[in-house]
Amino acid sequence: MSEAASARSRLTADRAAGIIPLEPMLRAWLPAQRWFAGKGRTITRLRTVSAAELLPPGSTPGLLHLLLDVDGDCYQLLLGIRPSLPPALAPTLIGHAEDGPYAGRAVYEALGDPRLAAMLLERMRSPGVLGPLRFDRDPATPIPAGLVPRPLSGEQTNSSLIYGDSFILKVFRRVGPGVNPDLELPRALAAAGCARVPAPVAWYEAEPPGSESLTLGVLQPYLRGSDDGWQLALRRLGAGADFTAEAHALGRATAEVHSALASALPTVALGPEQTARLAAGMTARLAATAREVPALRPYEAGLRGAFDALAASRGAGVPAQRIHGDLHLGQTLRTLDGSWSLIDFEGEPARPLADRRRPEPAVRDIAGILRSFDYAARSHRPFAPAWADDCRAAFCEGYARTTGRDPREDPVLLRAYETDKAVYEARYESRHRPDWLHVPMAAIRRLSEPSRPATHRVPPTPPAPGSISPHPHPKPPRRPLA
Repeated sequence: MSEAASARSRLTADRAAGIIPLEPMLRAWLPAQRWFAGKGRTITRLRTVSAAELLPPGSTPGLLHLLLDVDGDCYQLLLGIRPSLPPALAPTLIGHAEDGPYAGRAVYEALGDPRLAAMLLERMRSPGVLGPLRFDRDPATPIPAGLVPRPLSGEQTNSSLIYGDSFILKVFRRVGPGVNPDLELPRALAAAGCARVPAPVAWYEAEPPGSESLTLGVLQPYLRGSDDGWQLALRRLGAGADFTAEAHALGRATAEVHSALASALPTVALGPEQTARLAAGMTARLAATAREVPALRPYEAGLRGAFDALAASRGAGVPAQRIHGDLHLGQTLRTLDGSWSLIDFEGEPARPLADRRRPEPAVRDIAGILRSFDYAARSHRPFAPAWADDCRAAFCEGYARTTGRDPREDPVLLRAYETDKAVYEARYESRHRPDWLHVPMAAIRRLSEPSRPATHRVPPTPPAPGSISPHPHPKPPRRPLA
């Protein structure tokens, strides 16, 4: 570490103490952020976990990195410090410090400042340690200097920056101890030679005293002009066009990723007791949602039957492996050459990181995509049920063509996971988008009927020979729910 970096490291503890005068403005600002999980609750505890200046003290602008413990959740903040804000940065203002080392200065969201966003990329170009932060990268991939950053709008659980149409940086907002799957799984897939998922180019982590490292950000290639599956499906629906060829190809891509993950990382078999606990967790989520969403209550008994059937049917257990964990059409990309890629392997951010890193049945991902086809079809007027059914069947057929096993061959497991996903959707829509509640409720009515298959079946197709398609670049998803 350089002498200047050592000096900044020695200042970390002093800066952490100096954050105290900023607490009132942060308490007011945090609940208004889209990525803050504690909306609707008063912040009772705010504690600095670590603080580091990424530019020499006294620089204008300054760049302050914070990890804050907010009522038990850890958040990453990047704050800009200026004597005053130019008009272009006025929307990023958090407040003005009255006391402490930043007294009299404007404090603002640094990712909205192109100068500071560019400096963050420069830190990632140069591996090393800065206070509690460690920057690392893949030396085989060059990162040019001088790439112009621009923020990506529409992010919810994280923040993203695009650099010169070459790279995209995802900055995780709520972080936890351990390697984030969005770094761990793409690196494992790249090492296994899977070209369906873009490999990380650089990343940075924190190493707070007495804690595991925390993944803070991942830089990946970015491909201009690629389509996310959600927007592509909606355009096809709007034009009255068929989507089964794309759904079939997406099924093959998903199967290739699952197969590569099973080869690269440990797999397990969930025995009867573990499967019963899995079903019990689904039942508990159903009960909690029924208490919160009155429209669900008439269907609760029928939905519970799907979970009871899962618990009763697994004498030999269920294969489990690492999976995507939050797969839907908005987490897929089709590049200009027509190939498909899966992105955003973080999993459901609301779940604890340790849970997201556990092996799970691959059918959870499949159920997510099947529900996503239904969401797309029901967003169209008039509702296009045949379009959704055809896409669901084509996806499963494409999956079977790669693996040799159609997911519809285990209807009990598939129905349980699709039911669990629909219950989750009902709770989400009730809380955040009541006008969309009719979408999961239609699936809930269907899935509550006894012995109703999750999707119509066609004979499975044996695996086809051939290599995986060329390595695609990622594009940020437009995060629809399903």
